[in-house]
Amino acid sequence: MAPSEPKRLLRWLGERSWLGVVRVGVAALGVGLTGWLLTSVWPEPDRVARSAPPSKNDPANLAPFPESPVTVLVIGLDSNRVGDFTNRAAPKGPANADALMLLRIAATKPVQVLQIPTELGVQLPNRDAPTSLASLWPVGGVGLLRDVIREIIGLPQGVPQRYVVMSRAGLRKLVDGLGAVEVTLVQSYRRVDQSQDYTVNLQAGRQRLNGLQAEQLVRHRSKPENDANRRERQQILLSALLDQLKAPTGVGTVSSLVKGLEPELETNLSRSEQLSLAAAVIASPTPAQMTNLPLADRAGNQTLRQIKPGTSRPLWPRP
Repeated sequence: MAPSEPKRLLRWLGERSWLGVVRVGVAALGVGLTGWLLTSVWPEPDRVARSAPPSKNDPANLAPFPESPVTVLVIGLDSNRVGDFTNRAAPKGPANADALMLLRIAATKPVQVLQIPTELGVQLPNRDAPTSLASLWPVGGVGLLRDVIREIIGLPQGVPQRYVVMSRAGLRKLVDGLGAVEVTLVQSYRRVDQSQDYTVNLQAGRQRLNGLQAEQLVRHRSKPENDANRRERQQILLSALLDQLKAPTGVGTVSSLVKGLEPELETNLSRSEQLSLAAAVIASPTPAQMTNLPLADRAGNQTLRQIKPGTSRPLWPRP
């Protein structure tokens, strides 16, 4: 899309005219343009602690904390592995963004989480109808999703500074690497879907979930319009993951976990930056602060959603 193309992008989201968010070069160029902005966060690139070994009492021994808050875009795919062309889900097709969230991490403040509805509708150039945020992944990858989300929320240029793309296999490995997570479910979930080779069988009550069960919890959606309920379960799992990371054994598992997850992730975080953010999460006060975007009421059986009209931006202001 040339810079002079009519400004008609993302108008379907609400009152604001979304001007010039998506450009042809964003996927190729956008991913690498923000690294230089982090010099005030990690002044010494890829620095790591060289002295004391990890200690359950001092996460700073794992790696130095970032010197200012870092915002990370987390993209959870519905494919089994990063790089898979198909999602092995329903409806079958290319891999999509199945979960979207922003994490703001600082060692001195609670982790802040903004969940972003994947069913938010956007209008792309040369498209006859709006499409969902989820479907932008196969179109433009990280660069497109990051720039659209930045515009929707009203974030400053260069934010989010980092991104992590995780597949279903990555989620399973993360949970198993932490040693299972404890959750309390208010209802049971049961479903067998042979077309997806997918089974959910989770009982209500307090329990510990392994990686496969955690995937069942956050993947389950009985109807297309039940995304909000699925986001609630994603919050339950994320809170459990943070609690497990902060447990006395958390610091000792981080280094091996970061190394083991490497094949299952796509990220612009170096390994030492991952250790730094993990140390900051462990040191941060609890509980994490979870926020959802304000959505307009659903019209009938409408699947795509809009931001609530009249909502002022930024939708996720800095504290």
